[in-house]
Formats: sequence, C-alpha cells, structure tokens
Amino acid sequence: MKVTIPMSVGERILKRRKELGLTRLQVALAVGCVESSVQAWETGRHAPKLVPVQMQRLCDILQISLRELAAEDGEAKKHD
Repeated sequence: MKVTIPMSVGERILKRRKELGLTRLQVALAVGCVESSVQAWETGRHAPKLVPVQMQRLCDILQISLRELAAEDGEAKKHD
C-alpha cells in the first residue's frame, strides 16, 4: 500500500517556484515581501501571513489557484 504524505504550503511554494525557474527574490518582489520570508515559507519556519492582495500575487506568480496552494494533495483536483 502506498502512503502519500500531504505537501505543506511551503513545500508547494518551493516546488512551483522551481518548476517555473523562479528565484526567491523574484517571488518576493512580486508579492511585496523580503526574500528571507519566501525562504522561511519554503523551509516551514513560517506560514505565509499575507494580506489578500499579496496572496493573490503569490498565486499569480506561481500560476496556481489559492485552492491549489492551500489544499492537501489531490484535494484541489477533486473540486475542479
């Protein structure tokens, strides 16, 4: 039996950023935060605490919906 461990929001940010060939600085500039914040999200030290407009910018640069960013693995696809 295969066990799937859900990806955290930070892991999802890291995965999408790398898939798109973006740097942490590029993500930070698009969102309006500092590069160290993006690093903290990706490593799980902190969850993104962004105002709605910043969260939308994060989703836009990562080319994913908020549902995909926040959902556990596979959950977003079930609802689409």
